Amino acid sequence: MKSRPAFLLIAPCWLVLGLLFLTPLAIMLWLSFQQAGLYGAIDPGPTLANYIRCVEPGYVAICARSVWIAVATTLICLLVSYPVAYYIALKARPERKNLLLALVVIPFWTSFLVRTYAWMFILRDQGVINSLLMSLGVIHEPLTLLYTPLAVMIGQVYAEVPFMVLPIYVSLEKLDRSLLEAARDLGAGAAAAFWRVTAPLAMPGTVAGIVLVFIPSLGTFITPDLLGGAKGMLVGNLIQNQFGPALNKPFGSAVAMGLTAFVLALLWAYATWARRRGEEAL
Repeated sequence: MKSRPAFLLIAPCWLVLGLLFLTPLAIMLWLSFQQAGLYGAIDPGPTLANYIRCVEPGYVAICARSVWIAVATTLICLLVSYPVAYYIALKARPERKNLLLALVVIPFWTSFLVRTYAWMFILRDQGVINSLLMSLGVIHEPLTLLYTPLAVMIGQVYAEVPFMVLPIYVSLEKLDRSLLEAARDLGAGAAAAFWRVTAPLAMPGTVAGIVLVFIPSLGTFITPDLLGGAKGMLVGNLIQNQFGPALNKPFGSAVAMGLTAFVLALLWAYATWARRRGEEAL
């Protein structure tokens, strides 16, 4: 009887997850074993042909490109975000912290699609970057920035940096300053104190940020579609095209299930790592 109030509180959450997550996932799993008919129709009949098609060289190359872009985006976000989070948590004056955190999350106040279109105007041949460089005499003809992997990377990093800054900031904010003082008293320099004290204690936030950046970067489709063009197709664009113009929902479902399985494996690995450290997983 004591567990009934708790069950009633949790039931709406499970209901929403069942309707909006588990049910579509089950439908997609069923579709992945079907065959595509004419004009987007579904020909019933269990088959593994869609999964076998997923390992063809062309599709493997798209998946490899997606992983590479996601890894590069995550590393760049980590390099950019760590100093920002470190400064806000440990160096900034207390009265300025809220302002600095607000500046980090301000991009969320604008539609992601609008922000991506803004990057198209910045990176195009007559955009802000090329116009500035040409006016300064650095270049004499526009650089090809738009519809390149570099453009996709820029758009990805811009979109994902806040998801890296905030978890690292939370870990650094909880850091016991007396440990840093003890390290200095024992003769450790600033670099040694950072690598031996700060970085290990902030590792949970760092790993959480890596997970929060890598997974969305792996499945994104808006940024590569707008900034990368046809040559910048990633696995998210492949899935989108199969459900859209290609009218091949079974194959799109198979690719999506493969991506889902890969992401779940990453989350399981992260949860295992967190439990071994005696911490809570995301």
